[in-house]
Amino acid sequence: MDKIAVIGSGRVGEATTLFLAQQNLAKEVVLLDVKGDYAAGTALDIAQTAPIFRFDTRIIGSGDMSLLHDAQMIIVTAGFPRKPGMSRSDVLQSNVQIIDSVVENVVKYAPNSMILVVSNPVDIITYRAFKQAGFPRHRVFGQAGVLDSARMATFIALETGYSAKDINAMVLGGHGDSMVPMMRYTTINGIGVDRFLSKEQSDAIVHRTRNGGAEVLKLKEISSAYQAPGASTVEMVDAIVHDRKRILPTVCILDGEYKEHNIAMGVPAVLGKQGVEKVIELELTADEQKMFTASINSVRQDIDLLATL
Repeated sequence: MDKIAVIGSGRVGEATTLFLAQQNLAKEVVLLDVKGDYAAGTALDIAQTAPIFRFDTRIIGSGDMSLLHDAQMIIVTAGFPRKPGMSRSDVLQSNVQIIDSVVENVVKYAPNSMILVVSNPVDIITYRAFKQAGFPRHRVFGQAGVLDSARMATFIALETGYSAKDINAMVLGGHGDSMVPMMRYTTINGIGVDRFLSKEQSDAIVHRTRNGGAEVLKLKEISSAYQAPGASTVEMVDAIVHDRKRILPTVCILDGEYKEHNIAMGVPAVLGKQGVEKVIELELTADEQKMFTASINSVRQDIDLLATL
C-alpha cells in the first residue's frame, strides 16, 4: 500500500507500526495520536530501526488528523486500556467516544479506506465504526480471532511440546469470556488436536485461551498485551496487501451468515485486496452452537448499551 495510518500511539499502536515497517507493507505509515509529540517521538524511534531491520517505509508521527488523507488502511488502536480486574466491556463508554471522533476524521480525509479496529471491546467498537462510517461492510472489520487463535496455538504448543509453527487453531465469537475456542477445527500439521490432548488438557487450554489477555494483564500489572495484538493485526494487513485470500478469524459485520444480522462477530473470513471478501460459515455442533449463541447474546447486550451512551 502507499499509506497506512495507525491511530493511537500506545503500546499496541507502536508494536503494530514497527511490525508494518519491518514487513514493508506500506511505503508510508502515519502514526496519529491526540498526543502529537508523543506520536512523533514514537515514530522517530521506530524510523531509526530502519538501517538495522533493512526497511524503507517512511514513518511519520503527528497529532494532525489531516494526515489521514489518501490512506488506504486505517488501523484503530486508540482507546483506554483495561486495568487489572476490568473486563473489555468496562472500557466501552470511553472508547465509543474515541471511535466516534476517529471515524469522523476517517470519513472526512480517507473516505475510500478500510477500517481495521483493534480497540476494545473490539466487537462493539467495530460495530460502532461500521454504523458511524457508513462504509460497506467489507471495508470495516476487527482483529481479535487471530490473536485468540495464536494464544490457543501457543498454549497447545506448551502443553504438547510440539512446534507452534505446525499448529492451526480457530476461535469464534466475541473477544471476551464468551469466545468459542474451536478444538474440533484445530490441528497439528493437519492432525486433529484431540489426538494429542486429553479432555482435561483441552478444557484447561480453552479456559486459558478465554483468559489469555487477562493473564498477561495480571502478570504485568501496569500494561496489557501489545506484542501479540500488534503481530496479529499485521498478519491481517499482510493478507490484504498481498491479496492472499487467507482464511482468518475476523470480526465481521454479519448480514445473514450464521442466521445473524446487524451484529459484529468473530468468524472465519477470506481476507484479500477488497478487505473481507467472504464470510466462511462453519457447521456447528449443538454444543458449539450453544456457545456461539451465548457469545452473540453477550455482544448484543453491549450493542444495546450503545443507545444509552
